[in-house]
Amino acid sequence: MAAVTPTLDEFAAEVQAFFDGVPALLDSVGGSQIDRARAYRAALFDAGLAGIGYPVEYGGRNLGIAHQDVFRQIAAPLQPPEESTFGIGIGMALPTILDYGSEALKARLLPSGLRGDEIWCQLYSEPGAGSDLAGLTCKAERDGDEWVITGQKVWTSGAQHSDLGILIARTDPDSPKHAGITMFVLPMHQPGVEVRPLVQMTGIAEFNEVFMDEARCPAEWVVGEVNHGWRLATALLAHERVSLGRGQMTRHAERSKAGRFPIPFEGLLERAGWAGRRHDPVIRQQLAQAYIGEQIIPWLTARRQHPSIGKLWRTIQGRLAADIAHELGGGAAIAWDRDDAEADYFAYHVLNCRGMSLGGGTDEVQKNTLGEHVLGLPREPGPDKNTPFRELLKN
Repeated sequence: MAAVTPTLDEFAAEVQAFFDGVPALLDSVGGSQIDRARAYRAALFDAGLAGIGYPVEYGGRNLGIAHQDVFRQIAAPLQPPEESTFGIGIGMALPTILDYGSEALKARLLPSGLRGDEIWCQLYSEPGAGSDLAGLTCKAERDGDEWVITGQKVWTSGAQHSDLGILIARTDPDSPKHAGITMFVLPMHQPGVEVRPLVQMTGIAEFNEVFMDEARCPAEWVVGEVNHGWRLATALLAHERVSLGRGQMTRHAERSKAGRFPIPFEGLLERAGWAGRRHDPVIRQQLAQAYIGEQIIPWLTARRQHPSIGKLWRTIQGRLAADIAHELGGGAAIAWDRDDAEADYFAYHVLNCRGMSLGGGTDEVQKNTLGEHVLGLPREPGPDKNTPFRELLKN
């Protein structure tokens, strides 16, 4: 018998009831952030809320956009910071596998990913292939029932905690740059994979370098078709930009330092009060801009604009909010006390906001994408359209 689709009101009550129990759940788990994250995600899955739009056979509910919107609206202020542990899997890798993976791959990876049994990272950027991602040199060669992968990736968020990586590698250097690329799922826990942390100016090692020296993955763990991975790579980036563009504002009360979120308006307002500048006309104008910008984010999500629009707007909002926080800090902002949790929170976001302009593609990449795909402007001419990759000049 087919499951009965709940009304939107019934579903809203179901979602609210689940989140009412989340604080007690996390308190009962204790332990590390990863332990709490896995417990939260498992509870979400068991409650039937981890993959609302996914087919039932993969652990989803097969519910439509209206129900997904209800969930997002209720969950936005209530999801714990631990959920960011699964951002790459839930927001990028799993949707791409759902769209392009084989039935065997979907059956193996989607339920475990939705439940939080496996944490994902994204193995895309390289030292010589950042904004020009198609210039990647990480190579994969077929060896019987496996692919052997050698190369380096960089700026890989959460690799130190990850079980699996969604990876693109070059499988045919005799094809043009954007051809001859294949998407793989790489097991991270193997001798051929080394993860090295990269400490940022925030003091946190959010990113990593990942070195692969003849790392291996099963032949059937190719996503899509061999040598046709560029289309999938850009599809995943579209999912990433949607995820970054619609990502919820974290609750300011938690002073979260997880993820790439602009400082919420209410935090800036509080900061202005502490600084005695709520009646400063310049600050009031800046706060008004921050409030307007924050309101625009969910409106862009609701209108389902091109994913680059939402991502670019959150970047602009993040920089604006950080600049206001820094202004409110005054001359003492350069010496905020890291032992003061309140000051440390704002110092972190002031330093971290610049990264919002890079992750998911730089602002310039977003503008080029919008120019070409929305406005219909021509691409810049270049030699890489038909020239074999091995003949192109490299960085």
